[in-house]
Amino acid sequence: MADLSSLPAERLRTGCEPDDFAFDTTADLLDLPGGLGQARAEEALRFGLAMRQPGYHVFVLGEPGTGRHAGVFRLIRELAAQGEIPPDLCYLHNFDEPLRPRLLSLPAGRGAALRADMQAFIRDLGPAIESALESETHSARIDALQEGHKAREEDALRELGQACADEGISLLRTPEGFVFAPKQGDGTMSPEDFEALPPVEREQIEARVGEWSDRLTELLERFPGWRTELHEAVKRAERDALAPAVSHLMRGLHARYADLAPVLAFFDAITRELLESGGEWGAPAEDEEEADEGPRKRFHRYQVKVLVDHSTTRGAPVVGEDNPTFGNLIGRIEHIAQMGTLVTHFNLIRAGALHRASGGYLVVDVERLLTQPFAWEGLKRALRAREIRIEPPAEAQGWTNIATLEPEPVPCDLKVVLIGDREIFYLLTDNDPDFPELFKVAADFDDDLPRTGENVGYYVRLLATLARGAGLLPFDRSGVARLVEHGARLAEDAGRLSLRTRLLADLMREADYHARQEDASVIVCDHVDRAIAARVRRYARYSEKVLESMVDGTTLISSAGERCGQINGLVVVDIAGEQFGHPVRITATVRLGEGDVVDIEREIELGGAIHSKGVLILSAFLASRYARHTPLSLSASLVFEQSYAPVEGDSASLAEICALLSALAQVPIRQSFAVTGSVNQFGEAQVVGGVNEKIEGFFDLCAVRGLTGSQGVVIPAASVRHLMLRPDVVEAARCGRFHIHAVETVDDAMTVLTGLPAGKPDAKGVIPKDTINQRVAAALATMTAAQHAFNDGHDSRRHRHRPDH
Repeated sequence: MADLSSLPAERLRTGCEPDDFAFDTTADLLDLPGGLGQARAEEALRFGLAMRQPGYHVFVLGEPGTGRHAGVFRLIRELAAQGEIPPDLCYLHNFDEPLRPRLLSLPAGRGAALRADMQAFIRDLGPAIESALESETHSARIDALQEGHKAREEDALRELGQACADEGISLLRTPEGFVFAPKQGDGTMSPEDFEALPPVEREQIEARVGEWSDRLTELLERFPGWRTELHEAVKRAERDALAPAVSHLMRGLHARYADLAPVLAFFDAITRELLESGGEWGAPAEDEEEADEGPRKRFHRYQVKVLVDHSTTRGAPVVGEDNPTFGNLIGRIEHIAQMGTLVTHFNLIRAGALHRASGGYLVVDVERLLTQPFAWEGLKRALRAREIRIEPPAEAQGWTNIATLEPEPVPCDLKVVLIGDREIFYLLTDNDPDFPELFKVAADFDDDLPRTGENVGYYVRLLATLARGAGLLPFDRSGVARLVEHGARLAEDAGRLSLRTRLLADLMREADYHARQEDASVIVCDHVDRAIAARVRRYARYSEKVLESMVDGTTLISSAGERCGQINGLVVVDIAGEQFGHPVRITATVRLGEGDVVDIEREIELGGAIHSKGVLILSAFLASRYARHTPLSLSASLVFEQSYAPVEGDSASLAEICALLSALAQVPIRQSFAVTGSVNQFGEAQVVGGVNEKIEGFFDLCAVRGLTGSQGVVIPAASVRHLMLRPDVVEAARCGRFHIHAVETVDDAMTVLTGLPAGKPDAKGVIPKDTINQRVAAALATMTAAQHAFNDGHDSRRHRHRPDH
């Protein structure tokens, strides 16, 4: 049997001595250059970021506040500094298919330069065109062409009129068009005179008029061709006039971008369009995107849309997207309203995070990503296809008929790092078949690290780095020692140190606040203690109400006396990340029955699965120990008294089995003790969580009522290494006013709680008298005999009343 005496105070809290440190304040310490305790995660992260094969994107998993983001960005920036600067991404107007803008990749910095050059070109283009088309030489040439065309038509009509006049037919021009009429003297014959002619002569005149009408029709049919020739001649004249101006404006551009063939092809397309349609710049626009905008707006198609500018980028880009909506990831195409219609053009294309991170690294919080509609599917589609296709979700699903663009896809060459907790990682792995194919690397961040001398040294440097990074006052050795102890408390293990740097940094900021309130130059242990106490108080309303209800008797919890079948269990409550413990009364009743142990919490659906499992385990322990050869002839009930909220976990199973044994053996349990721990089927006490908060919860109740020196808590021996109790609890234990007992088995716990020996069977299976196990066995034997007597009597009565045959 284990030593059941209370634990010495030295084992209740593993302190950190300030004198163990060689520095005076954290100002004397160097920053910690890398992460602490995350070697495995960093190794996986480096592998995933360096692996160039498709699908090796990284999922960083771990608890929030463990420095995942800081570690990821630190490593990524190290690699990015050595990476190549990706090209600028631009979109150009597609002269062949205006709704499909062309992608242009340029060396970093050249995109912005090209955009500026094209803006200057557009600014100079209008005046140059006006000057060329309004020059005297060009105007005279156009006038000559138009006059020549007019004269050609007039000469043809005049020749036709003279020819028909020689045959006695006049060609007349009227507002309605051309008509033929017979001549009479110097004029034309009136209709009356024409009707007075002999029929034969009239028929001859009508025949000649018909012939000349056909000849006129043939002549008029040639006029559109002549006008086409005029139009072509005018266009040639305009091209001839514009060519020098456009060539002059383009000459410098061609020289600056002679090394970029796609840009030269873009210049050639602009030149062709200008020379082909230069005379139309003053005409009204026909495209809906240009309507009512004026001719100068047409020049906007010559602009360069710089989607991503890397002119100031050093190394590979590192992008962290805090709002990963579909549009913010994939990019979007904006629309503007014109005359009640939504229109767009290539200058309204907006880049997404994937574009900005192309050639580098993109970091996204997976929880934020999964809460955005279509964002997760959009990201997977881009990674699978290895191209970024800007396509609105509604368009992709065929939900809209608004005219939009189809920009040329951008190659998707980047590393994506998702950051989330372990539960999301396992859910995605099990339920999304695309996820394991795309995110093949898991970088798992640890929550704590072993509390060795070497690690404490690194931990102190980590604290110094956090203090400097937040602009805090330096911590002296006592303040640092207190933070180290608090790190072990956060880890719930005296032999480990928590890596939840967010909580540590918050505590350090709050300690800095208290130090500055006193105009102190350094932060000492007292400031850290005050920060801890202030934080506890901010969240203590509920715990104080619970304690108050116990003190005033509303919640029935005994801390003195003895009682059969009643015990103080311990529970822990988590509110907004802050934990506190308090006792809860557990009672057990037994009676003659069929071996059932009824968990009332489970029956009313307040007990969780793990709690129900604990009750079933203690039932199995009871049956295997006391009813190996005979059936259990009892029924028992277990309940958390005055508990109206769901109960989960098996940490009360040790208390429950003790209450049940007490009720069976009719051995009273000392109510000055509280118990926590789970048990297995062999009656061995097992480790539980929240042991510090549970002990402190019962201690607080006893302290309010008055410490008598007989109060204490029973915990599993395996939980001793987790003890990092408050200094006031440790001091009370040192003075003998409060006790912590570590037990290994149910028998150990019953011995502490009742003062009676458990009783171990000898080689013949005989249990010593006046022991707990002997009393339990005797009680069960009595119940079994009563059960047999009841069954025998029931059978005999049934036999007596059986009818004769």
